[in-house]
Amino acid sequence: MALSPELYGTPASKLDSFVAQWLQPSREWKEDVLEAVQTVEQFLREETFQGECGLDQGVQVLKTVKVGSFGNGTVLRSNAEVELVVFLSCFRSFQQEAKHHEAVLRMIWKKLWTCQDLLALGLEVLGLTQGVPDALVFTIQTRGTAEPVTVTIVPAYRALGPSVPKSQPHPEIYVSLIRAGGYPGNFSPSFCELQRNFVKHRPTKLKSLLRLVKHWYLQYVKAKCPRAMLPPLYALELLTIYAWEMGTLEDESFRLDEGFTTVMELLQDYELLCIYWTKHYTFQNPVIEDCVRKLLQKDRPIILDPADPTRNVAEGYRWDIVAQRANQCLKQDCCYDNRENPVTSWDVKKARDIQVTVEQWGYPDFCLMVNPYEPIKKVKEKIRRSQGCSGLQRLSFQKPNGKRQLLGSRSSLADFGIFSNTRICLLETITPEIQVFVTNLEGGSHAYAIDPNSFVLGLKQQIEDKQGILRKQQQLEFRGQVLQDWSAFGSYGIEDSDTLLLSEKKARKPPYLPH
Repeated sequence: MALSPELYGTPASKLDSFVAQWLQPSREWKEDVLEAVQTVEQFLREETFQGECGLDQGVQVLKTVKVGSFGNGTVLRSNAEVELVVFLSCFRSFQQEAKHHEAVLRMIWKKLWTCQDLLALGLEVLGLTQGVPDALVFTIQTRGTAEPVTVTIVPAYRALGPSVPKSQPHPEIYVSLIRAGGYPGNFSPSFCELQRNFVKHRPTKLKSLLRLVKHWYLQYVKAKCPRAMLPPLYALELLTIYAWEMGTLEDESFRLDEGFTTVMELLQDYELLCIYWTKHYTFQNPVIEDCVRKLLQKDRPIILDPADPTRNVAEGYRWDIVAQRANQCLKQDCCYDNRENPVTSWDVKKARDIQVTVEQWGYPDFCLMVNPYEPIKKVKEKIRRSQGCSGLQRLSFQKPNGKRQLLGSRSSLADFGIFSNTRICLLETITPEIQVFVTNLEGGSHAYAIDPNSFVLGLKQQIEDKQGILRKQQQLEFRGQVLQDWSAFGSYGIEDSDTLLLSEKKARKPPYLPH
């Protein structure tokens, strides 16, 4: 077989033919590999593992699923690595899988040596590999190709049941996943069919872009830094799909060189990436919402698994190395047109626009579409154009069980880890008014406009109007000092954006009258 030309020496205009000629596998090669893998699948389906893993009943394979590049239709020529997820009858919960995972792997390892068909294919067990989750790896020799096929087996709990839902799985499945705990990603194989289908049913042209990105990654990043903790191919696949969705609005006809250049530019800005989908899980369930929002507030890059809300597939890897290699790639022929000009990239934001609901006391709520990286100054301009505000705008928000925080004009929602739909509070102030936050013992908080020279009683009247707590029942404190009704705020040293504590006065007990 002729050696493929260097990607870096291929002009951008020739990338389509480069993929078709050198990266797209032949049907014959794929059939040879899959024929050998079918022998493995047949062995797994027909074998009953009796009395293993400390379980009384026999363990049977309910289903095997080809995942990874072979499963989703983006395999590269001569990259004979096949991943198999094996759903087993002994796993009836995530907790059971965690308990018996290692024992099941050893059980399969032991049984492999009894399969004459696999031994005839030159079975060589490489052993158990530490990963997320741990897996069993072995090689077998195909009849029609020279290189051996590497097979990775991962046992899993069949959380989705016998049939994979075409829409969203029931939220309780994800609730049980979240409550099961464990290291993020350990239970992702249970959702492998959703992961596979997320890529598999994409247009052919997008799969060509995926192959091109993966070829670059394997040849110019992983091969150059074999010992580095580099991101999994799945993370690159998701990033590429996001770039296509946002950059072309899911157009099936696009230029391959522009897509490739766009992915390289996004990789350079990895520290700004916050990518997620709501195809299989949403924020409607409070347990799922809390889990996802906490992940979105962590350090970037963030690329959430579209099938597993507990897993950021980008976390913990050397993205700085990938960014350096992407920068080098952008200087090569593959990113320049025939006139030696850099290929233009798509306009892709580092995070999706989100819906911001603005609440203002005395007015109906209204919504804005905002990008998390937009300066708050621009958000205020949108509000002014939409609502015709004339005073000084003060925007604030409150995380669940957190303090209310002022959104400064020079900051952005991203600075506060806000990458999903949120609510913010709008307060208009007119000089010399300032804004104060009033927090109750339960953690709820509201913003109020006050004149520093006005009396405390005036704020209590605002609280009564807004929250329904009678003035006589309110007690306001600032830094441990109780505020008196007929004292001015300035006398307590209260300044803009300070927080006051609101509590309700306990009713006085009537005096004891002896009989």
